[in-house]
Amino acid sequence: MTERLLPTPSQTIGPFYGHALPFPDGGQVASQGHPEAITLHGYVFDGAGEVIPDALLDFWQAAPDGSLEGAPGSLRRDPSTGGFLGRNGLDFTGFGRVATDADGRYALHTLPPGNAGLPYISVCVFARGLVHHLFTRAYLADGADPLLDSLPADRRATLIAAEGANRTYRFDIRLQGEGETVFLEFQ
Repeated sequence: MTERLLPTPSQTIGPFYGHALPFPDGGQVASQGHPEAITLHGYVFDGAGEVIPDALLDFWQAAPDGSLEGAPGSLRRDPSTGGFLGRNGLDFTGFGRVATDADGRYALHTLPPGNAGLPYISVCVFARGLVHHLFTRAYLADGADPLLDSLPADRRATLIAAEGANRTYRFDIRLQGEGETVFLEFQ
């Protein structure tokens, strides 16, 4: 008699995102060489503390003036071939999509968000083993905030990106275990 094995979540969910959904310059939300551009970067870790080389991250944020309208242009297609035409490089769309590399790293080049309160960038995480995608925020500063203030200090720290040199912010995402990132229910 043959034993019947059921598929695991990683077999049913991925890792196919790394091939189908990213697009060229998906992490280049700010135009090349913009003097106000910042870089949000980091790693995505699984519950065992191992990097995830094929996660996909969606980012969206307010424009520097605080507006939430954005501009179309992240996924422009050639009307005749359906191929990818890319961003126009001028308009700020407020949306980015980045796959992690073989070392589990990602980088988003964008402009500082001008939302009310503490500046943050919203993040949606897709990864193998996740039946549902996860939402979180990468805060670019610490201070008074209704969401951050509702969390214990150790959990609060998982939402705050560490500022580095040259307008960079490191924000690691841990899906489980010690230092697990706070994930948000999105309604």
